[in-house]
Amino acid sequence: MKHLIFISLSLVVTVIMTAQTSFHLDTIYANDQKNVALFFPEPIRQGITGSENFVFTYNREKGQYFGLLQAKPGKESNLLVVGKNGAVFSYIVTYRKKLDQLNYFIPTSKSIGNEKPTGLDSITIVKREDTIVNRTYYYNKFCSYLVDRKQRIGRLKKRNEGIILSVENIVFDKEELYFVIQIENKSSLDYDLNFLKLSIETRKKGKKKSLQRLYQEPVFNYNLPSKVKENESVRLVYVLPKFSIGNDRRAVLKLNEKNGERNLKLNISHIFINNPN
Repeated sequence: MKHLIFISLSLVVTVIMTAQTSFHLDTIYANDQKNVALFFPEPIRQGITGSENFVFTYNREKGQYFGLLQAKPGKESNLLVVGKNGAVFSYIVTYRKKLDQLNYFIPTSKSIGNEKPTGLDSITIVKREDTIVNRTYYYNKFCSYLVDRKQRIGRLKKRNEGIILSVENIVFDKEELYFVIQIENKSSLDYDLNFLKLSIETRKKGKKKSLQRLYQEPVFNYNLPSKVKENESVRLVYVLPKFSIGNDRRAVLKLNEKNGERNLKLNISHIFINNPN
């Protein structure tokens, strides 16, 4: 009977992973030295990993809201969890010797669906693909994925009194540009953020040279801080509608300090804007 249950759950894993190819699943890291605790919004009814080098334990007799994940060295796999009320959660699981996070508090919004969707629900999901709710979900998932990546587009960095502003990556996806930005505070004072703005500047030629500036309003921002503490850094993402610029124009990223003068202005060449990853 246990063998049949395992086969059934494996099929569910395969089906759900196939259906979710358009999403970037969050990654949870674990090792064999510590327990990584996952807290879910409803009691766990079933949980299974796709590989034997990952073990997910939970109370099978009495439904509890948390489970423990451990891993042995090996290839990455996936974790599928089904809640008491049918909510389905799916994650990529990877072995890592050093862990930065031991506890994950998972909200209901992280559910990828329900165990028993009706035909009407399936149609509704398709029709709502481009609604604000689903776009926000997609933005969050994709931005989280970009922040965790180590990919860089080039050396785009500016310093001022221990504050470092850099553009780590520019990615094109679904008619939008994702600017992965990092703010580092290597000073002995916290940095209170007033604003972070991106604009397009054009220099007019002629005897009376002037500068034309057009601010670009992001459609979504991810992990934008109000403060960067001393000796800490923050990675965030600005999502803007796709655009390109000529060689007579440039993008300018401005970081402004609240009640301070540690302001930065980072020029971004048209080469980086027109050739994103």
